Order: sequence, then C-alpha cells, then structure tokens
Amino acid sequence: MQQTILDHLNNASELEKLYRSDRKSFRLAFDQLYPEIKDHPAASFWHARLHSEKTAPAVRKNDELWVIVILSLMAGFVAKIPALFHIKDPALFYPYNISFIVFPFLILYFLWKHKPGWRVALFPLMTIMISIIYMNMMPKNYYNSSSILLACIHMPLFLWMLTGYAFAGTSLQDNQRRIQFLRYNGDLLIMINVILLAGGTFGGITLGLFSLINIDISEIFLEYLMVFGVAATPLAGTYLLLNNPSIVNKVSPIIARIFTPIVFVMLLIYLVAVIYTGKDPYNDREFLLLFNALLIGVLAIIFFSLSDTEKKERGRFSLFILIGLSLVTLIVDAIALSAIVFRITEMGITPNRISVLGSNLLILINLSVLTWRLWRHVKNRSAEHEPEYAIAAFLPVYGLWFAVVTFLFPVIFNFK
Repeated sequence: MQQTILDHLNNASELEKLYRSDRKSFRLAFDQLYPEIKDHPAASFWHARLHSEKTAPAVRKNDELWVIVILSLMAGFVAKIPALFHIKDPALFYPYNISFIVFPFLILYFLWKHKPGWRVALFPLMTIMISIIYMNMMPKNYYNSSSILLACIHMPLFLWMLTGYAFAGTSLQDNQRRIQFLRYNGDLLIMINVILLAGGTFGGITLGLFSLINIDISEIFLEYLMVFGVAATPLAGTYLLLNNPSIVNKVSPIIARIFTPIVFVMLLIYLVAVIYTGKDPYNDREFLLLFNALLIGVLAIIFFSLSDTEKKERGRFSLFILIGLSLVTLIVDAIALSAIVFRITEMGITPNRISVLGSNLLILINLSVLTWRLWRHVKNRSAEHEPEYAIAAFLPVYGLWFAVVTFLFPVIFNFK
C-alpha cells in the first residue's frame, strides 16, 4: 500500500480510488509514510483530510477499546478453563488449546476492525471452530505420538497465518498488505516485551506494597491478574500499534540493521566451526534439530530485515549483506535437507522427518527466489523486482503446509 501511494502521489484520482478501496489500510500506510513526504502538496492535503476525519468519531475509539477489553477477558477465560472447570491434568489441556488463547481473539478483532463482509469473515470463523473441535477430539497422548505433537506445534503457526488473512481484510491479494502483516508482527513482539516488562515491574511493586501491611495477594495476583494480563497483552499491543503506528515503527529497522551483519558473521564462523569440530548432522539427531532451529532463526532475521526496512534506507552494502546471509542460509538449508533425506533413506519414514523435509524444501525454494530477487534489486531498483514480494507471495504456501501437518499428518500416520 505504501509503494502504491508513492507511485500515485501526483495523481489525485488514483489516490482517491485507492483510499475508497480500503480506507483503514490507506490511513495506516499514509501515516507511516507521512514523515518522509510531508513537504509534498498532496501529502499536506491528505494529512489534513485523514486527521480531520479521525477526530470526528470519538465514540468509535471508545467502542474499539471496549472490544479490546471484552476480547481480552475472553482470552483470559480460555486460559483459566482448567482451573474454572476443575480439569485434573492441565498438561492435557494446554498443548492442544494454547493456540486458542490468543489467535482467535486477534482474528475477531481484525474482522471487527476491517469489517470485510460476511463472506470473507466466514472462512476464518468456521476454520477456528473446526480447529477447536479437531484438536480436542484427538487422543490425549501427544507425549507418545509424533504426529499429534506435530499438530500441537503447527496449530499456532496455522492460526498465525489465519490471523494474517484477517489482517489483510478485503486486500487478500495485496502483497504490500502481507508485508504490513510481517511488519506488524515485528512491532508487536517489541510492544509485547515492553508491556510485559512494565507489567512485571508493576506486579513486583504491588506485591511488595501489600506484603508490607501483611496482606498476601500473591495467589490472586499470580493465578488471575497475571494470567488475564498475559493473555490480554497481544490484543493490547495490537490496539496500541494500530492506533499509534509510529510508536515502535522506527525500532524494528534499527534492530534489523544491527543484527543482520552480526548474524551473517556468526553464521560464517559457525559453519567453519562445524567443519573443524567434525560434527555430523547425518547421524546426530540432536545436532540436526539444532541445525534446523538455526535455519528458522536466520530465516526469521532475513524476513524481518526485509519487511521492516524501508526501500530508501537500504544502501548497497546492506543489500549485499542480505544476499550473503541468504546464500549462507541456503548452504545451511542444503546440508540440513541432505541430512534429512539421508535419515529417511537409512531409517525410514516418520512424521517428524517428513515434516522437517517439507519445511526445509519450502524454505529452500523461498530462499532461492528471495536471493534472486535481492540480486536483481541490487542491479535494478525498480519496484517490479522488490524482494519483499518473494516473502509476501510465499506466505500462503507456508500456511498450506502448516494446515497439512496440523490436520492431515495425525490421520495419515494413524495418530502415531
């Protein structure tokens, strides 16, 4: 959306069409762009128009706050179900239902905020209901079943993708909207940590004050206030970010610029150390798992570096660092992939191996396209070759794979 606004900044009719097609996305993107384009005459006009509209419906902001409060209480209620309904073993509840403490309520909030129409809203709502029923009908033996454990692990990832669907609203095919979703996730992680730090400080002071007058509120505080507060944190952070988009949108690019070269150097040293120490990912299962965790972590760094860094801030050096990081990660992925294929050939098919194989194949394809787009972007800075689109276009593919692992693997492997 931001790039589209920039492309049509001198075309009043196109800007008007863009605004009417998705007012909320336009306002959010424009507010993020405004500090860079504030000297443009069209920017001054649209800033006055959008902010005069925002000051009028004060009731709506109050309504939105009430929606956040209600959804937060509902999230806290789900988190307290084992205690409220006297479930004997909470360890059999949370692995299957922890995803439903946060994501359904984020999805409801985005659907309420964007109001995409019942046809668009029906898909995520029905999917949530089916997911809840499915997860709670599975045998409660995840500790002895790889396929069920994989379903428990991948359900949060699947619902995260479904949250992206709700976030996009009526702009489901808009790659720029998907990039905004990635930016939102990076900013939300920062906001959640800030809120939890402030909440932890407040909680410690509160417990200390009551202990001075010999009143023990630790059980109430830990069992209820803290549980409801933690459950509400993603919703509260989302509300703050969407209504104040400039709160942390300058923090993520700084973090990305700092850590990308550090991770690149660390990964190079790590690969040399692996060769020097003679570690064998082909026969060392724990090392292979760590290898894959490293791969996912590095891929996340690349994703957030691209999604949180504005095009104009990318110098040639930073782009080459990203290309280098992508190439090194491709090497890591190729090693991990060959090790997985070796283990499947030598030891047979298991749910874990097929799951890791599929994930690594997707990452390999995505990284290859991303590296190519980055290289073309270095040679030609046109929007047509923007590397972010390699991320945005691939998100639904990851979502489909998460759905396969979550819903089909337990059935295919007979819940073993």
